[in-house]
Amino acid sequence: MSELAIRTEGVARSYGDVHALNGVDLQISEGEIYGFLGPNGAGKSTLVKVLCTLLNATAGQAWVAGFDVAKQAGEVRLRIGLALQEAALDNVQTGREFLRLQGHLYGLSSADIETRIEQVSYLIDTSAIDRRLGTYSGGMKRRLDLAAALIHNPSVLFLDEPTTGLDPTSR
Repeated sequence: MSELAIRTEGVARSYGDVHALNGVDLQISEGEIYGFLGPNGAGKSTLVKVLCTLLNATAGQAWVAGFDVAKQAGEVRLRIGLALQEAALDNVQTGREFLRLQGHLYGLSSADIETRIEQVSYLIDTSAIDRRLGTYSGGMKRRLDLAAALIHNPSVLFLDEPTTGLDPTSR
């Protein structure tokens, strides 16, 4: 049996009287692709944010890549890739500058960053990688955000609404 990439026990998250998550138990093995399906407001994004250390659970425990998300958030963040519904991009940077910055934030060497940019560039229109992000379409920005989530070769990849803004071919 493979190791667990994600494990939760009784994870709950409330906003006052609103219970976004109520006792979520999961075991997701390494290498497994797992998707959350449900209507708007079901708590899918809330659970992703708890697992990525962006929100604290109000009850329960969660581990990602073997690390407790509440007690070892820094270790979790180094091992995950994350592309949320909305990409936060600086329109003045070029695609390459943005990917280099992400690589440096994850502690990659300059040589490793250049190698990884080459490896993830299939996700990006290579003719646009050196253009300013302000000239990118919404779909191009989404693809760049996906490449940034992969730049450090994460152990666990979280994609929240991964096909939003992408054309049918890119999906």
